[in-house]
Amino acid sequence: MLIINLTQHAATPDQIDDGVRNLAPDELSALRGALTFDELPSAEEISARAEFIANLAVCNGLGEDGDDPFPDAAMIGGAPYLMSALERELTVIGIKPVYAFSIRESQEVDIGDGVIEKRAVFRHAGFVDAVLEDPRQSHDEDGSDSPR
Repeated sequence: MLIINLTQHAATPDQIDDGVRNLAPDELSALRGALTFDELPSAEEISARAEFIANLAVCNGLGEDGDDPFPDAAMIGGAPYLMSALERELTVIGIKPVYAFSIRESQEVDIGDGVIEKRAVFRHAGFVDAVLEDPRQSHDEDGSDSPR
């Protein structure tokens, strides 16, 4: 399973082991620009950037001669007001949006001279699928939705 990294941060070794691939350098630069908002965005700007970012998932620079691999999923993260639009755009083109899940672990490190430093380390623990439909809805046999 190929999971394309659409966050501004490099994938961790654990995420790479789970199938995450970072964008090629030019595409990563374009992604970082699209994820950065210096002014209050309009709904149109959010939608346009979400579409642009979703297209980067497909035109990811990881193939040869323009034959980029099509990802099964995209790891997303960034401005909360952008994520629902990005989830929609990815879904439209057939890519499953996912969020990284990590567990915080506390470590004590002896740094010498009787000093112990406490550090919080975040360990990759998997992915959470974006919730695209209300899970409280069930589908009736006729296809209509009704509350459980």
